[in-house]
Amino acid sequence: MSEKKKSFDDRMRSGESAPLKDVFERILKAYQWDKKYNELEVLGQWEEMMGKAVAIRTTKLFIDNRVLFVELNSSVMREELQYGKEVIIQRVNQTAGQKIIDDVFFR
Repeated sequence: MSEKKKSFDDRMRSGESAPLKDVFERILKAYQWDKKYNELEVLGQWEEMMGKAVAIRTTKLFIDNRVLFVELNSSVMREELQYGKEVIIQRVNQTAGQKIIDDVFFR
């Protein structure tokens, strides 16, 4: 069996080293942290998804039970974003590469 075709488990059993990325992904899955890690990765791209104007007015951002919570320091921006909820949901899920949120709540 060639090096490239060996699975992570095969390498571990044979005492060979595994790429750090494989080990990291395995740990995330084992402790069921992979979902939260993906959410944090996506939230880290908030400015790229929404633009600088929204990003600088965002004071808090988190996902809980498939709902994106966005705290803004501008009531005008909050009102404008309320009308674009579906676009925000689509952008976040597209950036994640999977459906991670179903709704957005602004405060």
